[in-house]
Amino acid sequence: MSNCCTTDGSCHTPAESKTTYKVDGVGSAHCQGVVAKAVGGLDEVTAVEVEIGTGLVTVTTSAEPDEALDALIAKTVDEAGYNFAGRVAA
Repeated sequence: MSNCCTTDGSCHTPAESKTTYKVDGVGSAHCQGVVAKAVGGLDEVTAVEVEIGTGLVTVTTSAEPDEALDALIAKTVDEAGYNFAGRVAA
């Protein structure tokens, strides 16, 4: 990966987008880690935060997420053994 910054210190990075999803069954730090590792391993995802108890998963991507990404995250969460409950309205 190349450095995006120019010699004058300005950066030209793509706009990041944050989307929150609901995942059922995230009741412990272990569950939090499993979901974070699974979703964070996707190429499209640049960062992920998982809340214990609420199951809210905030995913940061380099582009606006679409239905294909939602489906990929759903599949990834399901394969990790958790129930994907969908996108949370902003």
